[in-house]
Amino acid sequence: MVYIDPPYGIRYGSNFQPFVNRRDVKDGKDEDLTQEPEMVRAFRDTWELGIHSYLTYLRDRLLLARDLLHESGSCFVQISDENLHLLRSVLDEVFGFDNFVALIPFRKKLMPFGTIYIEQMSDFILWYGKSKKSGESRSSLKYREMFVPKDVRGDTDWVWFLDPDGKPRKMSSYQNATHMDIPAGSKIYRLKSLEPSGPMESGMFDFTFEGKDYPPPKNGYGTDPNGMETLARLKRLQVKGNLLNYRLFLDDYPVMALTSPWNDTVGADEKRYVVQTNTTVIARCLLLTTDPGDLVFDPTCGSGTTAFVAEQWGRRWITCDTSRVATTLAKQRLMGATFDYYKLAHPNEGVGSSFEYKKVPHVTLKSIANNEPPGEETLYDQPLIDNSRARVSGPFTVEAVPAPNVKSIDDLRSAGFQPAIVPEKQEYPAGKMPALPALQADASIARSGPTLRQSDWRDELLKTGIRGKGGQMINFSRVEPLGGTRWLHADAETKAETRNQKAERVVISFGPDYAPLTNIQVEAAWAEARTLYPKPEILVFAAFQFDPEAAKDIDELTKEKTGMTFLTAQMNADLLTDDLKKKRSSNQSFWLVGRPDVDIRRVPPARSAGFQPASSSPLYIAEVRGFDYYNTRTGSIESGDTSKIAMWLLDIDYDGRSLYPRQVFFPLADEDEGWAKLARNLKAEIDLELIEHYRGTVSLPFELGEHKRVAVKVIDDRGIESLKVLQL
Repeated sequence: MVYIDPPYGIRYGSNFQPFVNRRDVKDGKDEDLTQEPEMVRAFRDTWELGIHSYLTYLRDRLLLARDLLHESGSCFVQISDENLHLLRSVLDEVFGFDNFVALIPFRKKLMPFGTIYIEQMSDFILWYGKSKKSGESRSSLKYREMFVPKDVRGDTDWVWFLDPDGKPRKMSSYQNATHMDIPAGSKIYRLKSLEPSGPMESGMFDFTFEGKDYPPPKNGYGTDPNGMETLARLKRLQVKGNLLNYRLFLDDYPVMALTSPWNDTVGADEKRYVVQTNTTVIARCLLLTTDPGDLVFDPTCGSGTTAFVAEQWGRRWITCDTSRVATTLAKQRLMGATFDYYKLAHPNEGVGSSFEYKKVPHVTLKSIANNEPPGEETLYDQPLIDNSRARVSGPFTVEAVPAPNVKSIDDLRSAGFQPAIVPEKQEYPAGKMPALPALQADASIARSGPTLRQSDWRDELLKTGIRGKGGQMINFSRVEPLGGTRWLHADAETKAETRNQKAERVVISFGPDYAPLTNIQVEAAWAEARTLYPKPEILVFAAFQFDPEAAKDIDELTKEKTGMTFLTAQMNADLLTDDLKKKRSSNQSFWLVGRPDVDIRRVPPARSAGFQPASSSPLYIAEVRGFDYYNTRTGSIESGDTSKIAMWLLDIDYDGRSLYPRQVFFPLADEDEGWAKLARNLKAEIDLELIEHYRGTVSLPFELGEHKRVAVKVIDDRGIESLKVLQL
C-alpha cells in the first residue's frame, strides 16, 4: 500500500514547520521560512510554475508509487477540494481510470473557520488500485471489508424491545432517540418482512400463528412451513398490520459495513506537526487493503503518522521526507510509542501469519428458520489483545541519501575518473601529514562543481562577512575567485579590526546548491589547501547543510593536527530562493556553526550505583556540554549551551560505518513526552529518576566496546544532525 499526503497546492508561497518544538506556523512570516536546502528545492519544484509544477511534482511520485506497488496493492492520495478534480485526472492518467476504486470524504474540521461562501468541512482520499481489472469484482485488488458498530438511535424501524420478561414493548420517541430508560437486559429489535424479493413457490401457504391464519404475502413466505414453525418456537414472529413479520435483534448483526463519508475523523490525535492527519484515516486505508506483515510506503513522512499506524497494526513500513524537522519528529514519536500486543494466529510463524480477530454473528432469516449456525464477520480492526504484554516500536533504521545525482561506474570511467586509494586516517604532527593521492575526477562528477551562484555568494560574503556567536564577526577586505583548484572556490583575507590583530588568509569551499556538503569534498578541499602558498590560516566550509560524516571530519581536523583552523559556516537559504525569497529583518547570509562539545570520562564504581557491569572493565559516562563555537576575537574554540538540543544518541561501540544508539536522550521533551510518555503508557514499575535522567545531557555509565570508539549524534531543534566521534 502507498499513502501520500502531499502539500495541497493551494498556496505556493506557504511555509513548513521549521522547528521541532513549534507548531504554530504562519504563511508569509520570515521566521517560519524553511532553512533546509532540500525543502527549498521542493519549494522551487512544486511552486515555481504554480499549478503546473505542483501537478508535475505529484505525477512523478505517483508514477513511482505505481511501479512499486504489488498487483494487489492500493494507492491512497489525500487532497482538499481545491485541486481534487485535477489530481483525479492525473491519477486516471497514471493508474488508468478503470482502476479508480473510491472517493472518500473525511471530516477534518470540528467547526467552520469562516469563509465568504459555503464552507467545505472535509478533505478527500482518492483510492486507486494497481490492478482492479474493469468488469471483475475485486479480481486482484486486496480488500478486507471493515465494519463499524451499528447505531440505530433515532431509526424509526428500530422501535421495539423485549423486556427482561420477554414481553414486546414499543419505545417512546425519547427512548428511540437516546436508548435511555430502557430496562436493563432488554433486547432491541426491528420487524422485517418475511416476503422474499421475488416469487417463491415453496412459500405459498397459509400459516396459523397464535390461533389466527395468515395468508402468504404476494411473493410468498421466505421459508417453508418447517421454517415458520421454527421461527414461531423461537419467538421470532410478530404481527404487523395483517401480515406476519420476524424479529431481527440488534445483536443478531451488531455491525454494518464501513461506508463513506467518514465523519468521525475530526482533528489529529496528539498533534506534533503543523499538518498532521488523524490516525483513524490512515488506519482505515491500511486495514482495508493490507494484512499483517505487508509493506506500507509513505513518501510524505511528516510527523510519521503512516509509520506509526503501520507499526501499530503489525505492517512493515518505509517513509521519507525532505525535511529534517519531520524525520526528527517521526523518530521521537516512534521511540516513545507503546502499542497493544495482538495475539498471533500462528505464533511460530510470526506476524505474517495474521492475528486472531474478534468475530461477530451475522444472523439471517435463513439461518434462523433452518436452525443453522449463524454466519460470522471478521473485525479486522479488533485483533484479540494479550493484556499480559506490552509492545513498543520494533527496530528501524534511518538512512540518508546525501547526493541527489548518481552516475554509473562506466560514466565515471568514460569521464577519466580513476578511484584513488586513500590511506587510513592517522594523527600526524602539525604540517607533517603526507599528501593524499589526487582525486582524478572532473568536479562535475562528484558534485555540481562551481555553480553560477558562487559569484553571487562571494560578493555576499565580502559584503556581510560571517557572523559568530554573540554578535562577533569575521569581516573580509577581499573575497576573490581562486584559480587552479576544483574544491576551493574563493580566496579571502580578513580585516584587521585592531592594531594588534593581523589579517589572515582564508580559503572557502562552497557546498552544493541543494544537497549537504559531504566528506568527499572535505578530504579534497583539505588536500588542495595544503598545496597553496602562502599557507591559509583558515579553511571555511560554507554550505546550506552538512552531512554528519563531513561535519565529523571537519571537527577532527584540528589546528593542532593540521596547523590550520577549520570552520563550518551555515549559509542562509535566502541565497537559494531568489524570486521566492521573502523579506527578512536580518540580512545575515553566513554564520558559524557550532560543533558538539562532548566529554567522555571514567567514573568510579561508587558513582555507578544500580549499574551492574558485565565484566570488571572500567565504566565511562558521556556528557554533551553544548556546541563549540569559534571566537572570532581570540581565534579559539569556546563552548555554548545545550538549550537547542532536541535529541542526542550515544553509540558506545561505533564501527565507523553505522550508528547503533544504545542510549537516546530527549532534552527538549516535556514531562509527558519522550521516554516519560513511554513509561506512563507502559503502566509498569518504572524508575522515574532514570526517566528524568533521559531528559538530560549526561549519559548512564557504560563499558566500551571492542572498537574503543564512542559516537554521539546531536540533533538540534531544526532537525540538523551533528556527529562527534571520540577514540578512547
